[in-house]
Amino acid sequence: MNPKTIDSIKQKIYTQFPEVAGGNPNVRAQAGAKSPGQADTYLLTFKSLVLQPDGFSFNRSVRVVADENGRILKVTTSR
Repeated sequence: MNPKTIDSIKQKIYTQFPEVAGGNPNVRAQAGAKSPGQADTYLLTFKSLVLQPDGFSFNRSVRVVADENGRILKVTTSR
């Protein structure tokens, strides 16, 4: 996956989940069956530590499945 595509995906995720902004995601190619003519898919994992107003903190993980063209197929997050 090229850096321009990753930057495009990062901007979309940072607007939806500002708490993970500032870091670079871990990018991995996904293995699996493809239909003919379908683009490769990649898993981007964003992680951060979120501080709550009451003083507690928790780890936030946002996982994004996207194709090689930058189209986001699925987004999941931890609580």
